[in-house]
Amino acid sequence: MFLNRDKSQLVTKDEALPGRPAPAYSVPDRHTVLGTPLEGPYPEGLEVADFGLGCFWGAERRFWQTPGVWTTLVGYQGGHTTHPTYEEVCTGRTGHTEAVRVVYDPSVVSYDDLLKVFWESHDPTQGFRQGNDIGTQYRSAIYTHTPAQTTAANATRASYQQVLTTAGYGDITTEILPSANRPFYAAEAYHQQYLEKNPNGYCGIGGTGVSCPVGVASAD
Repeated sequence: MFLNRDKSQLVTKDEALPGRPAPAYSVPDRHTVLGTPLEGPYPEGLEVADFGLGCFWGAERRFWQTPGVWTTLVGYQGGHTTHPTYEEVCTGRTGHTEAVRVVYDPSVVSYDDLLKVFWESHDPTQGFRQGNDIGTQYRSAIYTHTPAQTTAANATRASYQQVLTTAGYGDITTEILPSANRPFYAAEAYHQQYLEKNPNGYCGIGGTGVSCPVGVASAD
C-alpha cells in the first residue's frame, strides 16, 4: 500500500509509520574492518558525528577508511518512525535518511576533517536524491552533537557553496540539525560494513570533484 507514494516529498509526523518500541533486529557487536564495538557507550575522549550523504554502503566506507575514525555504523536518522526497518524506510513513510554514525578520536582527526570528507564525497545540491538513488532517504544531512559542530557545519557549508557556485552548481540542500531530537537507529546487520562483505556491491557515492576549503587559511 506504500509503494506508490511520492518519495520526493518528506512525510509529516502525522503521516509517518508508527514504528515500534524496540528494534526488530539485532546489530553485530564488532566492526568487520576495524574490530571495534559498533554501538556505545564509547571510550572516553572519543566524539560522535552523524552524516547522511546518499546510500550508506559507500558512505560508511569513506569514513572507516579515514585515519582517526574509531568505528562506524550505518542507520536511519532525521525522521519520525521509531526503530524503523529498511523496508519501511524505503517506502518514504518514515522521514528518515540513510546515515552514518562516525566515532572518532579528535586528537587524530578533527571534525573539520570529517566535514571535508562529507562534502567532497557526494553532491550536496541534489535535494532528495543522490545520483541514481532517488527519494528522501538519500538526502544530504548533518546531525550535530555540540554547538561547535553546528558552527563548523554551517561555516563549511557557506564556504563550499561559494566554490560550488563558481563551478556552476546550484544551492546546497543539506539539512543541518541538532541530533538531540533526531535519534539514530542502527540499521540491520547485513547493512553494516556492507562493501567489506560484498566487495563488488553497489556504491552510489560520488562527489562533485570540487575541493572543499575546510580548515585552509587564506594566503593573503
